Amino acid sequence: MALSPAKIAVTFSVVFTFCLCSLEASDGGFSVELIHRDSPRSPLYNPAETPTQRLRKSLARTIARANSLSQTAAATGSAPFSTITSNAGSYLMNISIGTPPFQILGIADTGSDLIWTQCEPCNDCFEQVAPLFDPQKSSTYRDVSCTSSTCSSLDGTNCGGNTCQYSYSYGDQSYTRGDVAVETVTLSSTSGRPVAFPRTIIGCGHDNGGTFDNKTSGIIGLGGGSVSLISQMGQATGSKFAYCLVPLTAEAKGEKSSQLSFGSRAEVTGSGTVSTPLVPKSPETFYFLTLEAISVGRNRIEFGGSAGSASEGNIIIDSGTTLTLLPDDFYSQIESALTNQIELQPVDNPPVPDLPLCYRTKTDNINAPVLTAHFTGADVKLGPLNTFIRLDENNLCFAFAPIPTSVGAKAIYGNIAQVNFLVGYDIRKKAVSFKPIDCTKF
Repeated sequence: MALSPAKIAVTFSVVFTFCLCSLEASDGGFSVELIHRDSPRSPLYNPAETPTQRLRKSLARTIARANSLSQTAAATGSAPFSTITSNAGSYLMNISIGTPPFQILGIADTGSDLIWTQCEPCNDCFEQVAPLFDPQKSSTYRDVSCTSSTCSSLDGTNCGGNTCQYSYSYGDQSYTRGDVAVETVTLSSTSGRPVAFPRTIIGCGHDNGGTFDNKTSGIIGLGGGSVSLISQMGQATGSKFAYCLVPLTAEAKGEKSSQLSFGSRAEVTGSGTVSTPLVPKSPETFYFLTLEAISVGRNRIEFGGSAGSASEGNIIIDSGTTLTLLPDDFYSQIESALTNQIELQPVDNPPVPDLPLCYRTKTDNINAPVLTAHFTGADVKLGPLNTFIRLDENNLCFAFAPIPTSVGAKAIYGNIAQVNFLVGYDIRKKAVSFKPIDCTKF
């Protein structure tokens, strides 16, 4: 899902002259549902699995994704290659493409850009339960010509007849290949009124395979690159989006889904709101912030060892990664400060290696100190839901972890730390804002 930073198969070096227009988007903004893959609302939900089994699988996806994000951020070269595993995202999203609208369910991913779905005719596709999109049945589908300036500006494309074609490979050996096209993308807003974006660039995949789940159709790229859904909405939404992630307990009960908002609905203002700069870095797909320190209670621990030593853009904020992952030396200092302030004794052998700090307790209230993430210009105070997760009825574990040695020191601010915050991205102003809020009531 995330793409190679230097040369991305569908990265654009020109400014497109067409404009995505939406009367509803410019008339107050709108919101759509984000469905956690482990929610009963999700088609990926397996009722036979226990909460512990689901969490263990989520942690395995987190480590795989962290490895991929860090490799991608450090990669060079011209190949259109994405090292992100193809099925590692935490949230799903329904969109419709074509005229008349044809609904697809895709993995919503802030770590990738291209919107793509399996299409008829499918020469070699992964098994999909839902029908495949047939571009011949859409009156608004248009292949991008090989001779167009759009196609010539793309890296790693090739021509099939007169049609511009793309090819993505993923780190788990999954792949998608197909035609670059423009098509109407429609989102079903929570107000009940659909919001349409004509002439959106998509990938129409005719040759796809690997580890994709048969209940999904493709990937919905929400990254910062020019071909992502976020960037293509641009003018119509004021280049603003926000999400409010509900606690996993609420998702598990099917009580409420998280929301992704655009335009004026994505404005984050009011009491408690803090903002930090988005740092422009390569690859442009990722959203980089600067984390200066983390406080454990009153003990401030500097990221980099001393005040002012944190490098700009040293952490990726990512909705698809479950845990917050930190370089080993920085994590160790935080864990030490935390255990010194909690009366309970940590378990000697944590039940899950990816969660090194766990306490054997049936209560969620262990009188842990408040953790504060000090981003540049923004102090984000984290509640118990953001810092501890229940692995099973006997084990409560710290929702931060050290980055595996094989990954390298690329920190990731995961989605548990973002639960019950309205997190807003203003691409024009290059800022991310946080506002504490009960997302079950948003």
